[in-house]
Order: sequence, then structure tokens, then C-alpha cells
Amino acid sequence: MLEVRNLKKSFGDKKVLKGIDLKIDKGEVLGIIGPSGCGKSTLLRCINLLEEPTSGEIFYNEEKYDRSKNLSNYRREVGMVFQQFNLFPHLTVMENITLAPLKLGILTKDEAVKAAKRYLKKIDLLDKADFYPNELSGGQKQRVAICRTLIMNPKVILFDEPTSALDPEMIGEVTKLMRDIKDTDFNMTMIIVSHEMKFIKDFCSRVVFLDEGKVIEDGTPNQIFNHPKDEKLQKFLSKINTI
Repeated sequence: MLEVRNLKKSFGDKKVLKGIDLKIDKGEVLGIIGPSGCGKSTLLRCINLLEEPTSGEIFYNEEKYDRSKNLSNYRREVGMVFQQFNLFPHLTVMENITLAPLKLGILTKDEAVKAAKRYLKKIDLLDKADFYPNELSGGQKQRVAICRTLIMNPKVILFDEPTSALDPEMIGEVTKLMRDIKDTDFNMTMIIVSHEMKFIKDFCSRVVFLDEGKVIEDGTPNQIFNHPKDEKLQKFLSKINTI
């Protein structure tokens, strides 16, 4: 479904990604873990083509994509949820959610509002439809940001540290919504960068460990967390609590 071939990304002289090869199948839930600065978020941004890879190729449903193409259709299929929510502060919750499908002509205004209300009801925020982002908690903002992605009916969602900007008591609000998406949207493919190791271990069907811009180990959660082979992964896991 989604394939990354020998992906490299440099910022000036700094080589962040040093040849990433990944193949993600339809319906797979892939967790990406690794130390800070190893290239996890850069990899997601390259997959979404928010960052232009220095070299390498990205294929979606066997079609190659790069920034020379009109990417609106690609980003409809491959949505992204950001660490800092990226909601427009001057727009209401309803306007934030409906902006993209209206601008791209995917939905009529009535259809967009109806769909947005359905998602807001699902996350118990229908009463916040006319609120502005600065009137919401961090957990509420992130749930709205996820709804903004879902209304585009994507086939793949990229989550870039979706809980790292939240207070501990709000993390559960967001992970519950992600579990709901996984349980109800059986064909949804998800790629998640996170430092919440317990969540990755329990939630994902496959986990990749990145370090220094390279894939060091790739396997099931049981293999990665309980039977790590690489010394770098063993050292990384020894410093964190995954129980």
C-alpha cells in the first residue's frame, strides 16, 4: 500500500535520514520508536511530502509520488495529525474541521457540517463546535485535529507524537479516540511516532526502531519490546518503562 525506498533527507550538512526502506500494508498499525533526534518526525513529514526528500522514492498503491505532482489527492488519502495540533486560531472548531473538504470541493457545506457534527458527537465535543482553539484544552484540540483528518476519509493516517504536547490526564482522551478509529475503521492504516512506549506496545501490530537515521530493527511488538536483538535497541529500552 505505502512504500518508502532508500529515503534520505539532509538539512544542509546534517544527514537526518540515511536510507530508509519501509513497506506498510493495508490495515497495518506501525509504531516508530527511537531516541530524540533520530529522524522519526522527519520520516513522517517526508512520507506526507511536507518535507522534500533529498533522495529516494515514495510509492502509494504502486504509484510514485513527489512534490512535482499535485498532492491534494495524495494528502486526501494520506492524512497527518501533528504534535502541536496545527488548528487555525481564528477559526472555530467547526470551521477548522470543514475547511479542507469545502476548499477542495469534496463535500458541500451541508455535507461537511453534517459530517463534522457526527465526528464531534463521537468525541463528546459537539457543544464546542462554535468555540475557538484557545478555548479548548490540549486533549480537546488534538481530538478536533484528528476529526479534521478523519473528515477527509483518508486510507492512511500519520500521527506525529499525538500526545507529547498534552498533560498526562489528557493523554487518555486522545489514545481512546485512536483505539476507536482502530476498532471501527478496520481498513485504516496508521503510522505512529510516539514516546508512549506502553501505548505503542499494546496498540501497534508492528514496530520499527530508528536510530541515527536508519532502521535498526523491525518486528512485532513482542519481538521489539520483549526480545530485542540489536544492542542499540536493548540500551534504548533499558532506559524506559514499557510495563
